[in-house]
Amino acid sequence: MRRIDLKNLQVASSEMARDINRIVLLNLIRGCQPVSRADLARLSGLQRSTVSLIIEQLIEENWVVEGPTGRLPRGRRPTFLNLNDRRAMIGVDIRPVQTTVALADINGRFLAQETLATPADPEIAVKRLVSIVRAWTKSHPDRTFDGIGVSLPGRLDPKSQRLIFAPNLKWRSFNLKAPLERGAGLEVEFENAANACALAEVWFGKVEGIRDLAVVTVSEGVGAGLLSNGHLVRGANGMAGEFGHVQLDPSGPPCTCGARGCWEVFASNRAVVRYYRESKPSRQSAGFMDILQLAQNGDQRAVAAFEKMSGYLARGLRILSVGLAPEVIMVVGEFTQLWDRFGPAIEAEVAAHSPGGRVPRVLPANQGQTARLRGTFALILQKYFGDGRVSH
Repeated sequence: MRRIDLKNLQVASSEMARDINRIVLLNLIRGCQPVSRADLARLSGLQRSTVSLIIEQLIEENWVVEGPTGRLPRGRRPTFLNLNDRRAMIGVDIRPVQTTVALADINGRFLAQETLATPADPEIAVKRLVSIVRAWTKSHPDRTFDGIGVSLPGRLDPKSQRLIFAPNLKWRSFNLKAPLERGAGLEVEFENAANACALAEVWFGKVEGIRDLAVVTVSEGVGAGLLSNGHLVRGANGMAGEFGHVQLDPSGPPCTCGARGCWEVFASNRAVVRYYRESKPSRQSAGFMDILQLAQNGDQRAVAAFEKMSGYLARGLRILSVGLAPEVIMVVGEFTQLWDRFGPAIEAEVAAHSPGGRVPRVLPANQGQTARLRGTFALILQKYFGDGRVSH
């Protein structure tokens, strides 16, 4: 039973109720489009007059458009409604080596995509991003841009909006939000990459009804985005989910965070590269994607490197499973292309060490390599379609 905090008590005003109803109808249209006003009234339980009033407002604000009319045996022919796909979102996935920028409509359909090398200087990165965004907004004058979502391999301070923890990115502390918003002329929402991937599963995945979820991102590092009882877990300082820096072996290899033997030095893409090179030192340097391709082709050294990495990944997932008891653990990253080969062993390891008889499902992300970008779009959807008040 949840106790009411009487010191911060807020009663529901008529404006708040109207905003909640608005969000309900927006989400019903998103999930059921094309849909009629009558169907919205039936699905939501709202009065038809209330539905009509809100829909007219959404049409006036260009969130919703009317489509074709339906056919009925008798009575008034219904007019079907859709979200206005002339509204657009920009997503930015920043990774240590490369940054991907994508343009999508409000339904999440990709319209354009561009990749650039991630600059070592965050100021240069912001300038290049602003240049891309300006070019897209100029070349799409018929679209309304609702914001920019950015996923980072690190953490921003919630108050100062300065980058405070990104050991793999190696950027100095920098206020990313202000110059990007000022240069692009759009509001910007930032989120840790793992949290963004968790939101991607909520908004675009197939985990409807799952309220306790852990999304583990495996890339240059390892991170976790956590949903508990349907809410994103951030922690007191916004650092919740940094399981990649939980120490597995104090005498292990050095980690970019300054410690030794963290989970990510054993279970990340960088770990695969290290295992492969250690198995047969060579002057030729193979990158992670090269080794992934070799493993897909049956190269034994590459397969052995991924087998070692997946063993450590399973060990960390087991800790996460026991400590958090999620219903589902979703794994995101290029590694999941080998899930048919290594996934069953990972699932068996987690299942063998789950107390209480409740074993979480361990699954590869449905969106594969697009999960991070969809997470950036989810940041925009969260703003307009989420639990908070809708801005317009």
